[in-house]
Amino acid sequence: MSQAIILLGAGGHAKVLLDALFCNDMEVLGYVNVKKLSDDIGIKYLGDDEQVLNFSANEVMLVNGVGNIIQRQQLFDTFKARGFSFAKVIHPSVIISTATILAEGVQIMAAAVIQTGVSIGENVVINTRASVDHDCCIGAHSHVAVGAILAGNINIGERVLIGAGSTVIQNLNIGSDSVVGAGAAVIGDVPSGKTVVGVPAHVLG
Repeated sequence: MSQAIILLGAGGHAKVLLDALFCNDMEVLGYVNVKKLSDDIGIKYLGDDEQVLNFSANEVMLVNGVGNIIQRQQLFDTFKARGFSFAKVIHPSVIISTATILAEGVQIMAAAVIQTGVSIGENVVINTRASVDHDCCIGAHSHVAVGAILAGNINIGERVLIGAGSTVIQNLNIGSDSVVGAGAAVIGDVPSGKTVVGVPAHVLG
């Protein structure tokens, strides 16, 4: 029997995750957030993040509902240090190769496509309708945003944002802590810590 879930956060990303959890018939005990939502999202408000500690790490798993990459990693690291584990969330509509490696806490949202030989690091989000082709490697805490396209054999570092609707061609390296702007067309390597935008993409500033 699978462990019950506590959802961390209550913003837009958390609500989308909640829908995916319901679609997978997973038991969700409630959500933690700095304050209770004014609207009813169908699960109980448990209090702030510290309320997670009222539960045993053996009886619950966590789902990271925070969208911001830095805050998301901080939350992941904090609760891992306290002995908790993060559940993988895969929407039932996802097309995913059996030859895919998924680390702890990976989230793959509705209508995404993950092809053979892909490796996805811990706490990564592959968002709605994103497409990740063969032999890509995506580093921990990265986010492939809505509708982004990754062609084959791309190496993506940690804490990378691949913006909504962007395209990255095959055989490239995208350095850690970099940002690919929404709608960009990336045809060359992206250095660590840089932001690229435009068609074709160029380094901003």
